[in-house]
Amino acid sequence: MTWQPNPERYASMEYRRCGRSGLKLPAISLGLWHNFGDETLLETSRQLLRKAFDSGITHFDLANNYGPPPGSAEANFGRILREDFPTLRDELIISTKAGYTMWDGPYGDWGSRKYLLASLDQSLRRMGLEYVDIFYHHRPDPETPLEETMRALDHVVRQGKALYVGLSNYPAELAEKAIEILNQLGTPCLIHQPRYSMFERWVEGGLLDLLQTKGVGSIAFSPLAGGQLTDRYLAGIPADSRAASGSRFLNPEQITPEKLDRVRRLNEIALGRGQKLSQMALAWVLRDEKVTSVLIGASKISQIEDAVGMLARRQFSQQEREAIEAILV
Repeated sequence: MTWQPNPERYASMEYRRCGRSGLKLPAISLGLWHNFGDETLLETSRQLLRKAFDSGITHFDLANNYGPPPGSAEANFGRILREDFPTLRDELIISTKAGYTMWDGPYGDWGSRKYLLASLDQSLRRMGLEYVDIFYHHRPDPETPLEETMRALDHVVRQGKALYVGLSNYPAELAEKAIEILNQLGTPCLIHQPRYSMFERWVEGGLLDLLQTKGVGSIAFSPLAGGQLTDRYLAGIPADSRAASGSRFLNPEQITPEKLDRVRRLNEIALGRGQKLSQMALAWVLRDEKVTSVLIGASKISQIEDAVGMLARRQFSQQEREAIEAILV
């Protein structure tokens, strides 16, 4: 039987304006960093995308190197898009990025005009699209002039291959310069994608205020700190966890006794709110209107259900805020 999207999908989701643009993003967006490459069954990826869209999640976030192997997430997403979403393109926000190593040689990485334009062309072919809604520069390039990188972003919008452009992993000072260059070129920066969670709060040191002043939206990635802010680590480090396997983004040294104590204390507050710890952690990132959307990953339908269920209890009392802050400082 052909899948039919949930007709009530927009009723349960909150949509927030992205900076001073005309675009709204769902409060929860789905990242395709993991669980959409060739190592995941295509049917699993398909069910996750269907569930997300049925829940009002309209924004799917990719990058050229997502997989594994690199490029496979875009290719698999493109196939599912053609087979399951052929008439729904205009209801979707699809983003991709370039900035990390994608192919061999000096032109397959960083931020040169040659790399960015070639990468976007490759991404569009893999996904079977004429354009993406948002094209990001994935990380700053310490060697390529910032003007060259920003001119490349401006160019893809003028080509019609991207509707908006954004930055990811840019520190506040460099982001301010990049935003100014894009404004001068006539292609405003729509959005910034930083890492942000209860355990990684560097954006509060000026970046979020800058983005608000400049009218730029923000979408937080890794809001669960690589899984630390879930019930996964309440009893220690599970043998099959990301930390136990020595992931580049989460290793056993990060899961200290002090960190585990904080996780358990935060979990007690979450339970008092009638939430899972993961739900409270997402709500906490969204507590400030400066954050447009929170970017989740999912390997199970239940994780999407949990994230969307968080919206029913998104607000914090002053007492809860103070109790959480006392644990995090």
